[in-house]
Amino acid sequence: MKPEVLLLEPMMAPFEERLEALYTVHRLYDPAQVSSIETALPNIRGVVTGGGTGISNEWIEKLPALGVISVNGVGTDKVDLPFARSRGIDVAITAGVLTDDVADIGIALMLAVLRHVPRGDAYVRGGQWGNEPFPLGTSPTGKRVGILGLGQIGKAFARRAEAFGMQVRYWNRSPVADTPWKSCASPVELAADSDVLCVAIAASAATSKVVDSDVLRALGSKGVVINIARGTVIDEDALLAALNDESIAGAGLDVFVNEPNIREEFFTAPNTVLMPHQGSATIETRLAMGEMVLANLAAHFGGETPATTVN
Repeated sequence: MKPEVLLLEPMMAPFEERLEALYTVHRLYDPAQVSSIETALPNIRGVVTGGGTGISNEWIEKLPALGVISVNGVGTDKVDLPFARSRGIDVAITAGVLTDDVADIGIALMLAVLRHVPRGDAYVRGGQWGNEPFPLGTSPTGKRVGILGLGQIGKAFARRAEAFGMQVRYWNRSPVADTPWKSCASPVELAADSDVLCVAIAASAATSKVVDSDVLRALGSKGVVINIARGTVIDEDALLAALNDESIAGAGLDVFVNEPNIREEFFTAPNTVLMPHQGSATIETRLAMGEMVLANLAAHFGGETPATTVN
């Protein structure tokens, strides 16, 4: 008999087909399966979910046989890791495979803000070229970039920034060994010593709104914020206020609180480039992530601890 798993959000079709071949799959997002899932709750041994979706403790408590949560992503802020461990549940992520693409979207956002790419596109399409002046951009060369959270994604962004001639400094919650970059004592100190602040820190209760009004004030009127972490790590009230009163120069944002239902004030915020949480959204990376999701399930049901278990 095939093990039963609960799928909380859709995956790419080839991976859903492979899941179906190996497991009895219950789809929580399918209204037609509500009653059958209720019946299957005692038998469900695995969960597949996304980093932005996670799974609540309430749902974990409904699944007495649950042994593994395979997250299609690296974010675990929507999973209570200690609670899962207290119930003997492995929480495994797709570590490593999305690092480069998330860093790339950060660089793309930085350049788009500094060089006014969306504004330039609208300017050309609107027939303004030759009729109205277009503002000068800002070069990244020689600028200071501060990395808030020097994990794998933060390091990948920093290496890319160096290729543009930028000077790297960072703040991290724990010491980082073997790095040539300058360490700052606090997020405020980092912001004060940066022209661009790249937010790549893991989201948790401890990092909620770590980028607050003090950090933004320290960044200053020529500073730019790039967020490729989670929306919750920035105080959105403070960010919108700083953008609108021009106490910072701009922002490039891939993540938001309550996405996709984000605050409408972002639509009119000046010098702001918005993306719909596309950090890992390339064909190549999503294929690699799907393979890891399946590998983590296979390891668990083969009697092993998945290699990327984080709790």
